[in-house]
Amino acid sequence: MAHPAPADAPPDGAAPSERPAPSPSRPKFLRQFELIERVAAYDPTVDEAMLNRAYVYAMQMHGAQLRASGDPYFAHPIEVAGILTDYKLDAAAIAAALLHDTIEDTPATREEIAAKFSEEVAGLVEGVTKLTRLELQSEYTKSSENLRKFILAIARDVRVLLIKLADRLHNMRTLHFVPEHKRERISRETLEVYAPLARSIGCNRFATELEDLAFSFINPRGHQAIIHRLEDMRKSRGDTVAAIARDVAAKLEKAGMFARVSGREKSPYSIWRKLQRKSVGFNQLSDIYAFRVVTNSVEDCYRALGVLHRTWPCVQERFKDFISTPKSNNYKSLHTTVIGPKGTRIELQIRTEEMDRVAEEGVAAHWGYKNQTYGFDEEAAMANGGRNPINSLRNIVAIVENGGDSEDWVEHAKMEMFLDQVFVFSPKGRLISLPRGAMPLDFAFAVHTEVGETAIGCLINGEHKPLRTVLQNGDQVEILTGLEPRVNADWFSLTVTGKARAAIRRHMRQSEREDFIKLGRMAVERAAAQVEKSLTDISWRPAFDKFNVASEDELYELCGRGKIPVTRVVEALFPGLKLPMTLSLDTLTRIRDGEGGLAFVRGTALRDGSSVFFSTCCRPVPGDRIVGIVEEDGVHVHSIECEKLEALDEEKERWIDLHWTLNAEKNTLSIARLRVNMQNKPGVLGQACTLIGEARGNIVSIAIHAKPLDFLDIDFDIEVLDARHIINIAAALRTSPMIESVERVRGVEPGH
Repeated sequence: MAHPAPADAPPDGAAPSERPAPSPSRPKFLRQFELIERVAAYDPTVDEAMLNRAYVYAMQMHGAQLRASGDPYFAHPIEVAGILTDYKLDAAAIAAALLHDTIEDTPATREEIAAKFSEEVAGLVEGVTKLTRLELQSEYTKSSENLRKFILAIARDVRVLLIKLADRLHNMRTLHFVPEHKRERISRETLEVYAPLARSIGCNRFATELEDLAFSFINPRGHQAIIHRLEDMRKSRGDTVAAIARDVAAKLEKAGMFARVSGREKSPYSIWRKLQRKSVGFNQLSDIYAFRVVTNSVEDCYRALGVLHRTWPCVQERFKDFISTPKSNNYKSLHTTVIGPKGTRIELQIRTEEMDRVAEEGVAAHWGYKNQTYGFDEEAAMANGGRNPINSLRNIVAIVENGGDSEDWVEHAKMEMFLDQVFVFSPKGRLISLPRGAMPLDFAFAVHTEVGETAIGCLINGEHKPLRTVLQNGDQVEILTGLEPRVNADWFSLTVTGKARAAIRRHMRQSEREDFIKLGRMAVERAAAQVEKSLTDISWRPAFDKFNVASEDELYELCGRGKIPVTRVVEALFPGLKLPMTLSLDTLTRIRDGEGGLAFVRGTALRDGSSVFFSTCCRPVPGDRIVGIVEEDGVHVHSIECEKLEALDEEKERWIDLHWTLNAEKNTLSIARLRVNMQNKPGVLGQACTLIGEARGNIVSIAIHAKPLDFLDIDFDIEVLDARHIINIAAALRTSPMIESVERVRGVEPGH
């Protein structure tokens, strides 16, 4: 029979409105026998003696150490182990969780742990210890290299990542005890690294709680605003959710279907993300609630889909079949949206019990017995057309191993972790999953790096299409290749995947070396000429020794890449000389716009003396994808979304690939315009200004446009740090019940 969830049960994923206060009494944590019982419940053959030794050893080694909350430190590893028992991990992983801080924070050594427990446990503890040491270095310049080591470490044994996720989850649950100045850094790291990694291996339960906890510390006002709106919605809708669940269950029961039906509320952070992506207000979001239909078999999933589509009209563009084409993290489900009773849009996820467990637990769902031993069962993960979710980590590792500048590959790796997917086919029927928004070159590099590097065109569904074409679900893609690599800097604007961009960056580094050498030589010669010095017949040894290089070309390349200021080179070549002015590669690539504002872009096709202007037709800000168009007076920088670019599509020779430098993204302010449609009531404008200010935006000007009835369109010109800052301000505004929509407006002079 189909069974709806109890009407009074809290919706799945719903977050409490406020964090419970810590108990003043002695903290409660799993006692020794309770932990053993938990593991034995799913692994009756567990080595109980080893777990007992690990529990006692952890308590002894941590001794009188205390956490920031004042609790005994050993409570933390015990809780981490307890979290992992929920995922039914093997005994070695549970023991390693108990011991994960002993090498870092106590006199314990790897050798001692290997002798007392096993080499397997010692290896896991050592892996987690290395990650902890990387965490402790939080400077950006260090963190990129740390993230590289982090990803390489977890790819060797996914249990290291699972232990680290449990460790981070417990730390986030107790983050309110940590000094306030540390909370945002830890939360942002959680949101940008740990939660995406959890999703990449399918551990959505981990990811959802990590995201919501991090969100509550990064943006407490936005988090509370959504919590309050959800509470109001529950009161206004009454038992609507339970009623819909009962109605769905009744339709399936009438058709003879056995299914479990439940309604769930989206998490605050997932709602915030929707507010960031869409230009509508909270009231207009149609998928705050979703309904899960869990059946006994794959066949029943499709039968249930047919029953529901025959009962209520479906929304065509909202159907997705992740059973026949699972996500890369092995997520399987049928997604559909129907127009239900009273015109209510109902979002449905239809899956089996096994799919439901994998959707929540990911890679951890595949721990079980095989050949009389308990551990990860890869065959089970791959069964019924599934994918090994560990391959998601391997894709990220491939990006890391391509290397490149830290700021480049970090963004590429994050891109790989964050983006949603589309599924396309090769001419031979091979299924390739790509991020949403992917283009043919992304497909080419996904097939093989050599195919990507030699691509010259593409056929999509048998028709010649531009390489700028965005791929859609179900497209068949054939890549046309040449004999020689054709990679060029413009390809960055034709790709979105981290893998493709990392491969392009690697190829460009190899092919651009001569350009950087020429650029560096020109800059050094010019600097020397300004102080009336010649580079002819001089000894380069002082400069070689100072900058640890072996040749003139290596030194010129570093200058050309902006790694070494040319003034320091000239001063090294001519000891005692002090240059009267500072010169660097930045002088060759500085943006000069009509208002004298400064930012920086990077582009190998930019040459000495190039004038670079912000285009007023789209007003790009750091974080926007940008491209340069060569005009008579110099290079004009456009957002890749600029409407004027379509008219220039046939003039590719005028296009220059450009990127914001780290300096631009960290040290500049730009002006962006948001158009807000709000109710014309007292106090609403003030509320909007407050929301903008609390999101750290500085209002430069306001223009009010009257509209019919009781609404106003108001344009806010706001000083922002980057594109992400704009998105966050817009999302904050959308949490207000008085605001109907928010959208970014391009191409208007500030104040007009």
